[in-house]
Amino acid sequence: MTVPSPLRTAPDSLNGTLPSDLPINVTNKTFCSTDWPVVIPNELFLILGALSFLENLLVVAAIVKNRNLHSPMYYFICCLAVSDMLVSISNVVETFFMLLIDHGVLVVRSSTMQQMDNVMDMLICSSLMSSLSFLSVIAIDRYITIFYALRYHNIMTFRRAMGIIVAVWLVSSVSSAIFIAYDSTAVILCLVVFFLSMVILIMALYIHMFALARRHARRISSMQRKQSSPPFASMKGAITLTILLGVFFVCWGPFFLHLILILTCPTHPTCTCYFSYFSLYLILVICNSVVDPVIYAFRSQELRRTLKEVVFCFC
Repeated sequence: MTVPSPLRTAPDSLNGTLPSDLPINVTNKTFCSTDWPVVIPNELFLILGALSFLENLLVVAAIVKNRNLHSPMYYFICCLAVSDMLVSISNVVETFFMLLIDHGVLVVRSSTMQQMDNVMDMLICSSLMSSLSFLSVIAIDRYITIFYALRYHNIMTFRRAMGIIVAVWLVSSVSSAIFIAYDSTAVILCLVVFFLSMVILIMALYIHMFALARRHARRISSMQRKQSSPPFASMKGAITLTILLGVFFVCWGPFFLHLILILTCPTHPTCTCYFSYFSLYLILVICNSVVDPVIYAFRSQELRRTLKEVVFCFC
């Protein structure tokens, strides 16, 4: 499976570059400064993974603690934080074992390493699918809040929100297990199609939402009096999700481009050069999990206040 795994530094894995039995094209030097994958210190992966885990754990604790945050949108944000925690957990566990192996403290058979690889891959794949799914669910939630404000509480009930959460986690877990069991090009294609489908859905919803906001602003400026309007808190939530989406695409984009290039040009010199920087793309993926909690806190005063209370409780 071409996702972050214990094989991330191995030259013969698709995680980093092409299989070692393929000849190195000399013309690759025209595009690339190195013929070998760029290796990031394991300590950096460990630090970022631990930081991400602690940050997202605080977000989950804050939402659970504050009853004012017990709403569908914050439940979905809580699940998004849990998805980020899966990335952190897999990264910390994986890096910890890699450090033990590198220093000769732990000796692991290749079969055991492969099983660990599959578990880590499944966690990452589940996190990826659930993150994209919950970003889409939050976008739909904001859309309903703006266009069906009076009926929102009848549409997005607690029971319905819980059903959506269970369905997303169930589908993400089962799909990731199937993807790992049937490791092939078809799996990569499915991930890419899923990613593009969610992007198109979210972009369509947001174009409609912000078009409405623009028309509303023009109406107010022309009529010079207050009109009934969509809740500004809803638009603020939409803006928050826009920031989250932007960060997600910046951090996960290079990884998905890596997958697309594997499908389209696995032997082209320019593509092989791009593959050599795979470890950097993994760092970006982990940085997404680090940055998300900062965005939650920055955009929500209530969540920021609760986070301070939670931090002080541990101090």
